[in-house]
Amino acid sequence: MLTTLKRIVQEMNQIPDLDQALFRLASRVKHTMQVDSCSIYLADYEKQDFVLKATDGLHPDAVELVRIGFSEGLIGLVGQREEPLNIENAHQHPRFKHYPEVKEENYNAFLGTPIIHQRKVLGVITMQQKAMRRFGEDEEAFLVTLATQLALEITNADIRGALTPNAAVESVPRQKNVRGIAGSPGLAVGTGYSTDSSISLRNWVVKRCTDKDLEIRLYRRGVELTRKHVDDLSGRLDEAIPDDVKSIFQLYHHLLDANSLGREVEAKIREGWDAASSLKMVVEDYAAKFQNMEDPYMQERAIDIVDLSNRILLNILYDNKGKTPVNNEVKGDSILVAEEVSASMLAEFPRAHLKGIISIRGSNNSHAAILARAMGVPAVMGCQNVSPALLNGKEILLDGYGGEVIISPEKTIRNEFTQLIAEEATLSERIDAEAWQVCKTQDGCRIALYVNAGLSAEIEATQFANADGIGLYRTEIPFMLRERFPSEQEQVELYRQILMASPEQPITMRTLDVGGDKPLPYFPINEENPFLGWRGIRLTLDHPEIFLVQVRAMLRASIGLTNLQIMLPMISSVAEVQEARRLIDQAFFEISDEVKDMDVLLERPKLGIMLEVPSVLYQLPQLARQVDFFSVGSNDLTQYLLAVDRNNTRVASLYNSYHPAVLSALYDIVKQADANQVPVTVCGEIAGEPGGAILLMGMGYRKLSMNAHNLRKINWVVRNVSLEESKQLLIKTLTASTHEEVFVYINQYLEQRGLGGLVRAGS
Repeated sequence: MLTTLKRIVQEMNQIPDLDQALFRLASRVKHTMQVDSCSIYLADYEKQDFVLKATDGLHPDAVELVRIGFSEGLIGLVGQREEPLNIENAHQHPRFKHYPEVKEENYNAFLGTPIIHQRKVLGVITMQQKAMRRFGEDEEAFLVTLATQLALEITNADIRGALTPNAAVESVPRQKNVRGIAGSPGLAVGTGYSTDSSISLRNWVVKRCTDKDLEIRLYRRGVELTRKHVDDLSGRLDEAIPDDVKSIFQLYHHLLDANSLGREVEAKIREGWDAASSLKMVVEDYAAKFQNMEDPYMQERAIDIVDLSNRILLNILYDNKGKTPVNNEVKGDSILVAEEVSASMLAEFPRAHLKGIISIRGSNNSHAAILARAMGVPAVMGCQNVSPALLNGKEILLDGYGGEVIISPEKTIRNEFTQLIAEEATLSERIDAEAWQVCKTQDGCRIALYVNAGLSAEIEATQFANADGIGLYRTEIPFMLRERFPSEQEQVELYRQILMASPEQPITMRTLDVGGDKPLPYFPINEENPFLGWRGIRLTLDHPEIFLVQVRAMLRASIGLTNLQIMLPMISSVAEVQEARRLIDQAFFEISDEVKDMDVLLERPKLGIMLEVPSVLYQLPQLARQVDFFSVGSNDLTQYLLAVDRNNTRVASLYNSYHPAVLSALYDIVKQADANQVPVTVCGEIAGEPGGAILLMGMGYRKLSMNAHNLRKINWVVRNVSLEESKQLLIKTLTASTHEEVFVYINQYLEQRGLGGLVRAGS
């Protein structure tokens, strides 16, 4: 059954037009399962009904004509119940509704199952039989399994169809909205730019053409250039080459014959597809047939067909001078699009052209999103249903507040977007004009704002003057950018530079925190569940030589200064703190001995721990006796409390730092810290969000650490609210049952205070 399913879905995936693909699917299911009818209905949420999109068995004239309301008939019942419906005699069912157009009077047995993607019913697929019988368990299992695979293909095909209109000419692209996850707030307008410049049939996006004769000439020229190249390759080979190698070249020559691939490719061009797209469709169909053969040798020939066709594709696209019309140079306002945006991509991308970021993978707390917020660049993460190639070169509107991407926008939508961006710019100017003012609430409560540093020294340095110090310096970043562990002296020079940048302010350096989603290229860690594995303090305690070198470097860098603070990540027990303290004491005595004859000051730094593993929430009194300060890592704390991998797009919607359980944990931490007289800071992303900062103030936090870009915004927020109001807002939110309720309370308050423009589009 699995092989049959794969073949059916694969065939559907190779057809660029969704309607044609659904008809092929219905036909294949009918014949494979030997039923009398198979039909597919897709949901139209605007009109609240299911539309018959394809059938093999019902009357073909009913396609696109028959619409069944979400609460009507057996189709509506399947959608409502979100589970299969298996009926021996459909006509006797109380929900049966007769539609004369479909001509289903002779069908009795009915099996329908919903097509669901990410909790949303996309449609219903049915099988019907004239005989009065109940479909078997195997048949039901087949249809359910097919529906689960079909859901993603329908979603992808819908977007492909939207970006490549069915009209013969792609002159006026149809607007399409794609949902993702809000990664970094803000609005952006620009042209999609994909860093994946490789050209192959696999990632080529099918397109329509305007000049069929030109496309046929391009195809024939591509074939001729490829034939010359193949002749050249085969001519270089020795006479004694194996027969199987000779047979490959014979296959190449056969495929290059005009009566082989050529006839079918040119037929596709005459249907309105360009040369490259026509080649893709024909070749992928051939490759699928070879892959489905039983003979392993013939299965391997699918690779040869694709290889040869990739050569043809390149020769279609490249002109006689060897230049391709695909221009990969960044020009104008651009939206960077990638499967997964990395720090190196952002570092290499021209900052003047970067207006927004779209990452196909990742969540709002993946490192790409954190870096985007540090740079102040709007970003949308987790756009699973679209590929970078589909967005490349398209005009895009990006909403980093709501996580929405609008492709090929209509003129009115674009004008509205542009107006909202102008309003944002005006608000930003007002905030910047008052950035120098002391961060104090309207009723006089001083809130200290610190920087989370280490992601981008250049960006952070420009805004460091507005901070009270560095609440988190990520020492792992310099480790990740090297091809080996940095030496002690290299680390000394780096840390000294950071400490000297602001010698009067506290600089909190976190010891090496790698593992999980922060691997070192020269120290690979392969684990099934890295977030619950060997990371943070666990790794460095197991490798004291790494830990001691880093601590020694920090201490040497602090000679003559008094602003160094050391923080330990991923602490889960008192024993870990005790062992780390022992190693830090050892390093301190070593450096003290080395400088004892020098007239220099070496001060023992304060020691703190990250509160991010839930177990420490129940050991705070014991931990308070071991350290000088606490720092809440709300990103990982949220991840572990909710058992949600923050980089997994499938469960990204479950990750939320405003979950009532997370807010309760944060509130309990500050109460325990105060009771044990230990200073506490929040250095997770929630501290840099307007609503989050207000709630944290209400809880009792007086030190917030955030990305440099958010400093001025949070300063503005704090100065426009009162501490008493933040406490009242906290009381409301603590009664909420869901994070959605929390957001309602926060947004209502921000709007009342005239601060709504900080969390939504516009001023």
